[in-house]
Amino acid sequence: MSDLLKNIDARTKLAGTNKLEILLFTLGLDQRSGRRETFGINVFKVREVMRTPEITQAPEMPSSVEGMVSLRGTLVPVIDLAKYAGISTESRPEIMIVSEYNGHTQGFLVEAVDTILRLDWSVMRVPPDMLTMQMGGLVTAVTELENGKLVMMLDVEKVLAETTAGATEIDVNVIIQDKNFVTKTVYFADDSVVARRQIEMTLDAMQVRHMHAINGKRAWDDLLRLAQSAEIQGKHVRDLVQLILTDVEMPEMDGYMLTRMIKSDPRFAGIPVLMHSSLSGLSNQKLGHSVGVDGYVAKFEPHKLSETIANFLLKDM
Repeated sequence: MSDLLKNIDARTKLAGTNKLEILLFTLGLDQRSGRRETFGINVFKVREVMRTPEITQAPEMPSSVEGMVSLRGTLVPVIDLAKYAGISTESRPEIMIVSEYNGHTQGFLVEAVDTILRLDWSVMRVPPDMLTMQMGGLVTAVTELENGKLVMMLDVEKVLAETTAGATEIDVNVIIQDKNFVTKTVYFADDSVVARRQIEMTLDAMQVRHMHAINGKRAWDDLLRLAQSAEIQGKHVRDLVQLILTDVEMPEMDGYMLTRMIKSDPRFAGIPVLMHSSLSGLSNQKLGHSVGVDGYVAKFEPHKLSETIANFLLKDM
């Protein structure tokens, strides 16, 4: 199974092309619907795929966390994704996807892995409200394959936030504040409801005004409307928005493409773009800088987020 991921380093070339590769997997036969749903996870977040090793039970952990395994000397929490998603199955998961993102490593128990599929973000759609409610916000994007099969993108950030103590808590005492922030506006784009909530709490604690979109395509449409409004008012866009914060992974248009379009449009000159992502490895940061990103900050670190935003907002004052 390790052969599935052996060319992962070469896949970094996809960034900036609005394309992605996802690993397809199933969680088992849902006893309620009688169906096997197909899910996907970005290959950038997958370290390896293996048979489920022996799991050691751990006390006081969420019900969907089966326990811990030791991988090369590191203790890794193991999450049963079927339990987490509320899918009732009869079979025991035999496969573990080892995911690494945002400095955290965890194992996801699944029924089976299928293949790696290359797609364009433009075919990944925002899930309908009914699906979002049914899956409890676990799915951030959905697409239909040529054979009619639906594939749902897993929100691993939501899983991390709800299975890791303190992952989304905000300590207002460490948030950077300044009296001048009340005159500043930040526009941010993120498809994860958990990430958006933490960004909002951080900006509110900083007393910074904010606007947002749930993906890059909607953000770009909003920014074009802001540019038109600025022109009518005889202003620069930077008079209306002082910083743009973007996730990397988003349906319809990812953060790399959004950044490239912003940086290629002279109307947005002078507005820094800050990339805020759980894909925080050095290779991803380099890719961000290659499309013009002005800064990079990892998710679920509100102090660093506020510090980085503050540095940009105060730079020209």
